[in-house]
Parts: sequence; C-alpha cells; structure tokens
Amino acid sequence: MAMSKAQLQPRALAAVLVLLLLGMRAAEAQAQQGTCGAQLTGLAPCARYSVPPAPGQALPVPGPECCSALGSVSRDCACGAIDIINSLPAKCGLPRVSCQ
Repeated sequence: MAMSKAQLQPRALAAVLVLLLLGMRAAEAQAQQGTCGAQLTGLAPCARYSVPPAPGQALPVPGPECCSALGSVSRDCACGAIDIINSLPAKCGLPRVSCQ
C-alpha cells in the first residue's frame, strides 16, 4: 500500500534524526565531554526507538542504555537539537512538519 505524503514526512523527519545521530557518532572521537555534540552522540542507543513502528505495531519501550543516555543530555542541548531539526524542512524548501 502506498503511503501518503503526510504519512511520509514524519517518517522522513525521524530518519533524518537517526542519520544525524549516527553521523555524530562518527565524530565521537573528536568531541569533548560535556559539549552538546558529545551529548547527542551518546544518544546512539536511542536510534532504534526514534523511528515510528510499522502501522499496527506498538511503540518499542526504550532500554536502560537509551534512558541513561537521554538523561545525560542537557535541556539546552536537547532543545537546540530539536530547534535545528524543526528548521530543516524550511531550509530544504519543504513544508514544516506538524504533528498535531
């Protein structure tokens, strides 16, 4: 069954987030502890929980590694990352994603 554009956009945004997290993992060796980049790189254990499940499947429950990593990200870093992700569609000439 084909997906509508409205269904695809949130999945595409989640995929961008996963790619961002994995890309940051490659820079982990260069990142210093305490920086936002290092904090976000630590979220690699959460990557599989950030992709919506297939229709009809339950959302997976994050494991302890993900929860621990998420707890170590500062509010400012998390909010900054979300702001950047939310700004990407406009910079790419795409409509803003609304989840409401």
